[in-house]
Amino acid sequence: MRTVLQRVSKASVAVDGKMISSIGNGLLILLGIEDADTKEDIDWLTNKVLNLRIFNDENGVMNRSVLDTDGDIIVVSQFTLHASTKKGNRPSYIKAAKPDVAIPVYESFVQVLEQKFGKKVGTGIFGADMKVELLNDGPVTIIVDTKNRE
Repeated sequence: MRTVLQRVSKASVAVDGKMISSIGNGLLILLGIEDADTKEDIDWLTNKVLNLRIFNDENGVMNRSVLDTDGDIIVVSQFTLHASTKKGNRPSYIKAAKPDVAIPVYESFVQVLEQKFGKKVGTGIFGADMKVELLNDGPVTIIVDTKNRE
């Protein structure tokens, strides 16, 4: 799994002009899934996301997690995070999982995240043409990959 985590003041996802999810302060998680992703990747990544200290404390130091701030989360599937641009000018998405593999992993990720987070997590619609809006706070944007654990 590969993610782009963005600390946001607000974020939303719309499909066909209809708002699907929206949050105030919290995290927007763009999530790319590959065939090799497992339950172990889900557990590691959900723990990392929830406990990553990227929110400011009372001294303006990034020392608080989304759990500490009572923020919200939106998770958006994004197969393009597994794009390979090594050869030519047209990205290859060969490493991105096909929907029959990716959808159950995505749904499991959201479910485990909600269980550990203790509240509902916003989502988009898997495979839809989504319009994602955000106000990046900081800006703070972090890439996390479960295969190299960073």
